[in-house]
Amino acid sequence: MSVPRGAVHAKWIVGKVIGTKMQKTAKVRVTRLVLDPYLLKLALFGILMPRFPFFLPQFFNKRKTYFAHDPLQQCVVGDIVLLKALPERRSKHVKHELAEIVFKVGNVIDPITGKPCAGTRFLENLSDSENLTEADTTYLSEKLQELKVCSTDK
Repeated sequence: MSVPRGAVHAKWIVGKVIGTKMQKTAKVRVTRLVLDPYLLKLALFGILMPRFPFFLPQFFNKRKTYFAHDPLQQCVVGDIVLLKALPERRSKHVKHELAEIVFKVGNVIDPITGKPCAGTRFLENLSDSENLTEADTTYLSEKLQELKVCSTDK
């Protein structure tokens, strides 16, 4: 039994910028999970059952590097970007262009509160916010206590 394998030409790709030293070009690394065909074959035929546990990982990270055209040179190393495939190659290696910067490095906003954070800590105290009502403050503090997240006081 063979596992079908085919080349997939993705039109939209999300990846992390790992280099910006070339003019108007960003080097982007894309990581995806790939099913190992050999382990899948062994698992399907029951060969793994006597020797290995069922939680043997069958998916592995596969990394690929793309070069993307960045006309405004707005990318910084560490940004998470969305790439769009070009209809034809721009150069020998450049096949994609920068569609949008999804997350800027160092600029992380909590989706629930809308406040800047670093890791699991907020950069500003939630009670200092003047646009929150008392009900919003109590609701947020209850949710943060459930998640065991605390805010730092300045």
